[in-house]
Amino acid sequence: MSDFTSEFWGWYIGVITVVSVAACALLLQLMSRRRQVSDADTTGHVWDEDLQEGNNPLPMWWIGLFWLTIVFALVYFALYPGLGHFGGLWKWTSAGQYQQEVAQADAQYGPLYAAFEAKDLRQLAGDPAARALGQKLFLNHCAQCHASDGAGSKGFPNLTDRDWLWGGEPETIKASIAAGRNGLMPPMGAALGGEEGVKDVANYVRSLSGLANDSVRTARGREKFQQNCVACHGAEGKGNPMLGAPNLTDKVWLHGSSQATIVETILRGRNNLMPAHKDILGDAKVHVLAAYVLGMSGSQTPEVAAVPAGKP
Repeated sequence: MSDFTSEFWGWYIGVITVVSVAACALLLQLMSRRRQVSDADTTGHVWDEDLQEGNNPLPMWWIGLFWLTIVFALVYFALYPGLGHFGGLWKWTSAGQYQQEVAQADAQYGPLYAAFEAKDLRQLAGDPAARALGQKLFLNHCAQCHASDGAGSKGFPNLTDRDWLWGGEPETIKASIAAGRNGLMPPMGAALGGEEGVKDVANYVRSLSGLANDSVRTARGREKFQQNCVACHGAEGKGNPMLGAPNLTDKVWLHGSSQATIVETILRGRNNLMPAHKDILGDAKVHVLAAYVLGMSGSQTPEVAAVPAGKP
């Protein structure tokens, strides 16, 4: 937004707000004037032949309450932002209040997170107190995509099945949370010779995990796969964690295993983004969250594996 546009809308909001409050006060003043009325003074509205609407002054208690609302509005606009560019005498902002609350929370809970950060991730995955904190972090920042139980949904990985696109080592999980991931599957339709070639490869891919397939298309698709897909998925289709390329032989499917879905993936590609959380959470909270995710997958050492995954 240009400076001129921002300046205009700031003044517009301020002026229209002041004029609106002034108009309400003027209308209230006009309507509150005392005048002589009689039973014959009506608005002219008649119902059921003889039921008439009287034209009487507003009651004083109602007028008093209305004036109070106007006074409240004037005090509010003087203290808080509401008049465009005028920020209020107290200089309050929602962002400022948020930062203040974050600072208070960091002062209260910071030492606790710092103590957990010094512990090994596998050890922390079995610590009930750390898991309780990790669960809260997960529900606030991760459940929207991965579900509250970590089981994920279509297009969002299941964190409980020990199947990892980028690897399931503790430090790898922590790096994924901190820096994010961008899993890119390029569209391969042109390289595979169009839609028919894509269907051939889709049938071969389905055969790798034991799914029903057309044997003729599978035979043709095997050659195309070796020529175009092994660089990422490997000669046996078992993927490459360094690239985030999925294992195509384990019957775990991020977007679905139907032929139509696989054809769509190969033809149009996929672009899955895992946002970075380091700047949002900080190192200590990322460490605790990584331990919780590690515990959800059951990928701990034997001495902590007895702690139920997903339970604080």
